[in-house]
Amino acid sequence: MTKRIAIILAAGQGTRMKSPLPKVLHEVGGRSMLGWSVALAGDLGCERTIVVAGPCAEAVQAEAGRLVGPANVCVQAEQLGTANAVDAARGLVADEDGQAIVLYADTPLIPVEAGERAFAQLDAGASICVLGFDAAVPGKYGRLKRAADGSLEAIVEANDATKEELAITLCNSGVMAGPAKLMFELIAEVGNDNAKGEYYLTDLVKLARARGLKAAVAECDERDVLGVNSQAELAVAERVFQEQARAALMRDGVTMPAPETVFLSWDTRIGAGAVVEQNVVFATRVEVAGGARIRAFSHLEGCKVEAGAVVGPYARLRPGAQIGVDAHIGNFVEVKNTIVGEGAKANHLSYLGDGDVGAGANIGAGTIFCNYDGFFKYRTVIGEGAFIGSNSALVAPVRVGKRGYVGSGSVITVDVEGGSLSIGRGRQIDKPGWGDEFRKQQTALKESGKKPNGAI
Repeated sequence: MTKRIAIILAAGQGTRMKSPLPKVLHEVGGRSMLGWSVALAGDLGCERTIVVAGPCAEAVQAEAGRLVGPANVCVQAEQLGTANAVDAARGLVADEDGQAIVLYADTPLIPVEAGERAFAQLDAGASICVLGFDAAVPGKYGRLKRAADGSLEAIVEANDATKEELAITLCNSGVMAGPAKLMFELIAEVGNDNAKGEYYLTDLVKLARARGLKAAVAECDERDVLGVNSQAELAVAERVFQEQARAALMRDGVTMPAPETVFLSWDTRIGAGAVVEQNVVFATRVEVAGGARIRAFSHLEGCKVEAGAVVGPYARLRPGAQIGVDAHIGNFVEVKNTIVGEGAKANHLSYLGDGDVGAGANIGAGTIFCNYDGFFKYRTVIGEGAFIGSNSALVAPVRVGKRGYVGSGSVITVDVEGGSLSIGRGRQIDKPGWGDEFRKQQTALKESGKKPNGAI
């Protein structure tokens, strides 16, 4: 296959976002828009991916360096148009053989199939290919005007279009592909004799045709090339992503009674036969095996749930949580960096942080793994078949042995041997009549208008 190169334009200032966070670092589905474009380049098999950032966008440059390597990041010194932005990469790729595709870091939802269609046009003989879409409301989009043979004759800006040209609904997405060397040759010929005094990448179509070269259009859906320039448009992109991700999971056999209430991340993995109830949020790095059930109002992040497990309702799984086969994590239980073994249960109101829970163990309501001393964190280990009574605090590092018992209300600071019972609480003391006498005294005091010391 011909070598492929991606040039991602990420130098826009994004002032309409009205956010201190650079536009291209805003997330869709838990991944930055820049990250989406870099991932697309990888999925297209690009051997090199160049990111063009702005001169003052240190955060963008840093993130781009993390994603593609600092050597593949360049800066557009001045904002002089899209051709000028691509030209900023000249020193990195202009002399390389291969096909280049220009992507935009604020257009996060382009599917790999659309990019492949653009490269296919090059393989079929086109010298320049533009990714186009049929717009429901063409508005200010540039129109893609076809020649009689179906090739791309011109890109006509809306402000310059005739009445007949304005009726064209096939519009320019901005994404363009062509042989890398040719694209940079043509960019050198682009002028800025226009109202804005900028250098436009769209001029490459005209310049290519002037050389007798073929330009072509590869078509995609309008939703594929949604651009994001404002918070409202970011929300639209998020909605489109969520709709597509939910539909894909349901096609693969995941049951979601109210899919519109389930929110997914770009890397969410859920197996066929799993059930996801209403109002569940999947942050990044979540794997759920087929046959598991995620009950309503739960939040999962950085965790793994095995087959047959039940999570929720109102459960929170934090990074490092691993819920074993047929295990139960119930309502208002939080699990962080803890392995919960097969068939183990923590059904109510508990915090399991930095621990191991053995197979078949039972964690009573109100149990807390006290894992932090204000400076360091420590691990709690619960053996197989152990029983932790309700309202217990296990002060780590501590271990409860296999089939060990902890009495309700205990504070456990010393290891519990397997098969034994540990009770760490004060002995109950009963004082007959104390309650009645207390009420009598307090009532009299209140009626006198006086208050005990310290009362407010």
